[in-house]
Amino acid sequence: MKAIQLKEFGGPEVLRLVDLDVPVPRDHEVLIEVKAIGVNYADTARREGQYVVNTPLPFIPGAEVSGVVTQVGRHVKTVSPGTRVVTLIESNGYAEYAIASEQSIIPLPENLDFINAVALPLQGLSAYHIIKTMGRLEKGETILVHAAAGGVGTIAIQLAKLFGAGKVIATASTEEKLVLAREMGADVLINYTNEDWFEQVLKATEGKGVDVALEMAGGEVFHNTLKCLASFGRLVIYGVASGVQSKFYPSSLMARNQSVIGFFLPQIMRKPALLQSSLSDLLQFVATDELKLTIGGVYPLEEATKVHELLQGRRTTGKLVLTP
Repeated sequence: MKAIQLKEFGGPEVLRLVDLDVPVPRDHEVLIEVKAIGVNYADTARREGQYVVNTPLPFIPGAEVSGVVTQVGRHVKTVSPGTRVVTLIESNGYAEYAIASEQSIIPLPENLDFINAVALPLQGLSAYHIIKTMGRLEKGETILVHAAAGGVGTIAIQLAKLFGAGKVIATASTEEKLVLAREMGADVLINYTNEDWFEQVLKATEGKGVDVALEMAGGEVFHNTLKCLASFGRLVIYGVASGVQSKFYPSSLMARNQSVIGFFLPQIMRKPALLQSSLSDLLQFVATDELKLTIGGVYPLEEATKVHELLQGRRTTGKLVLTP
């Protein structure tokens, strides 16, 4: 099979197309013929050796795949060959075939195709739990969504509205991206390339600040987002796209009863009941057209280098997908 592999950490150029043997599923695993692969910032962090956990070399990125089950392990009971599925895996998704545990398999509804399906698990679940589980958004509260035209951002805006947010403030780097954020339901649009963007957020909240903030850039963006936080506000960190770690004094949170919270999706995946209930909600939102999945581009697997360049160059909107 064809796969994208890296043997050293570095820029997009370290991604190489290679030929490998098709893997064989173990007792509780299934083999999937991959039809679509989700591309995420976590993949770029893996490639650079900057991920939350260690990345062993050689390494095949890719945690999000959809496709058709072609083979099952001896003890698999809940899924059979021919089933259309989507799943989250630890790695090895940038390939024509991938292995997944039986427990992680999500059968696809008939009305959901492979490309749209792969936009849902990682970014859909992340947006869901960042807002609801970690951010604890309450009805009527104000939420700030950075990178609002991205894969997580477009879903987060819509979920915030579905969960009852009183006001959604969206930031993005271009007018085109802000237009997309408005189409998703954002109430206030702010270009974060302007140095005073955080002052605009405060103005939009009459100086009170936001109740929940989604932050994935790190560095100066983190510090300015903290300035936008209301009393009892919750800032949820789910990435460090800038590569710059943020340093601050935790005691500074005390005066206004604020919280800074970390989010890492694999921890949610270790709670099956929580994972399944949230997936059920997301699939229902899609089935009823309450949640629209925005596909920013579909590219052949061999163009993985180009896709990483586009993603990190902030030249994309919505979900980027690779197809074998």
